[in-house]
Amino acid sequence: MATKRSDLENGPTVTREELIDLLNEDLAREYQAIISYVVYSQVLKGAQYMNIAAELEIHAGQELQHALIIASQIDYLGGMPKVMPKPVKTSEKAEDMLRFDLENENETIRNYRRRVRQCEALGEYAIAEHVRDILVQEQDHQIALATALGVEIPNVTRPDEQ
Repeated sequence: MATKRSDLENGPTVTREELIDLLNEDLAREYQAIISYVVYSQVLKGAQYMNIAAELEIHAGQELQHALIIASQIDYLGGMPKVMPKPVKTSEKAEDMLRFDLENENETIRNYRRRVRQCEALGEYAIAEHVRDILVQEQDHQIALATALGVEIPNVTRPDEQ
């Protein structure tokens, strides 16, 4: 039976080569986060957004560290780190930009939770630990964005993970 892409992304069992590909997708998402946080932190206007704008500057630096860690793990596995980010959405509205970031963080958290399971299934426990450390900061970003938007922190856990 052929492996479907959805099985690859959701299931814990992947090959080393597939893990490299998935980590490269994560790396492209980290590049996206760096760009969006840099831009959004500078263009958010209004007194109500000043605290989150300063927070987004910090997030940009953290996302750069995540990208370096993920690139290092891809290299360790024998792969070549990608250089292209996922697309960055922009808007004239501050709330839209924060929502875009929150959506991206939600996706990142879901993917990194899968990545931990996939790394462990391959016996790559050190990579799983690196991803767990990143996951802690990504969840902090999610909380900060949800708080700035005045919304509940999204539950990104799939039903089969509960």
